[in-house]
Amino acid sequence: MGAAPAGAVPGGTVPAGTSLAPGVTYRQFDITAARGVTRAHVVVVDLRNPHVRVDLLYPGAVAAREPVSELADSAGAVAGVNGDFFDISEAQHPGVEATGATDGPAVASGTALKGAVPDGQRFGPVLPPGTNTRNVLGVGVDRVARLDSLTLKGTVAAARSRMPLGGFNQFALPVNSVGAFTARWGSASRVRATCGTDTDRAAACSTDTYEVTVRHARVVSVSRTPGRGAIAAGTTVLVGREAGARWLRKLSVGERVQVLHRLVAARSGVPFRFAVGGYPVLRGGQPQAGLDNTTSAVRTAVGIAQGGHRLLLFATDGAVAYRSGLTIAEVAAEMRKLGSVDAFSLDGGGSTTLVARAPGASAVTVRNHPSGGAERPVPNGVGIFSTR
Repeated sequence: MGAAPAGAVPGGTVPAGTSLAPGVTYRQFDITAARGVTRAHVVVVDLRNPHVRVDLLYPGAVAAREPVSELADSAGAVAGVNGDFFDISEAQHPGVEATGATDGPAVASGTALKGAVPDGQRFGPVLPPGTNTRNVLGVGVDRVARLDSLTLKGTVAAARSRMPLGGFNQFALPVNSVGAFTARWGSASRVRATCGTDTDRAAACSTDTYEVTVRHARVVSVSRTPGRGAIAAGTTVLVGREAGARWLRKLSVGERVQVLHRLVAARSGVPFRFAVGGYPVLRGGQPQAGLDNTTSAVRTAVGIAQGGHRLLLFATDGAVAYRSGLTIAEVAAEMRKLGSVDAFSLDGGGSTTLVARAPGASAVTVRNHPSGGAERPVPNGVGIFSTR
């Protein structure tokens, strides 16, 4: 397994690095892993510092992508890494566009942006036992970082009946469900939401679909198939498949419809200010059961230390000399050596990007070498902000 960083302080704490802002430092070091030496880049964030905050980086729409450096600069972040795994290819569904939307839930500035797709629809490596697409890492309004899971709770209610809400700004809906799409979805086609099944992402698209547009709580239009294009503020587009489509067909133009949705945390009663999807690799100082210890790759992760008051952004280098990377089990071990009690895996490979802005600089710099030779556009990331 990897060696501890040179100069590490006894007890697993991270030695001081280059200060980016009060409470935010950056450093890099080499790790000797099972398949060779890889270089790690780490940003350490002190959440006790009142001038520091963490929030989601995203391009203003769920179904959109931009490089991490552009996301960070447009938001004014001093540092950041890429975020959740996402819908990157739809080769198994000819004629259907990839949306670029993430697998898991997302919360930005205290606002829920989307829910989680069914486990069988996710992109990314096989999930470790006991994890799912609802898992998140986030920071609450109490400024404490924690691992949790966020489940969508909602309903679509008409005068004569109601239907549980199965999705919220998601690239894939559960079979037999109704999903809601709002202005935050963006302009991407909503057809992908009706493709695949809860257990098979590659399964055919449903032939039993329906779409209803609701504006100011009244049905304004209906369609046999999901559409595309920007959704206006105050408007919700309901997409149904199978039983969900049959329920929507009962609605008439002009009928009143109420759509309610929220993301509910499984463990904490503290609302999240920020949350991003992925999966846990370390809990309570112990590796998640069933972590893969054979497949090495370029990795991104986030660690939580000091009772949720310290956050560690971690990314390995994709340069040829370091591309052997780490296994997920090695990631968990390294995060523990860095002092993390909990740790969370984010999208890796060509998506792995860590950026940081030097004091006095006007823009961030990409600190690792993305494995594809250039930054890959991604749908979201973890941003670190400072008021000083």
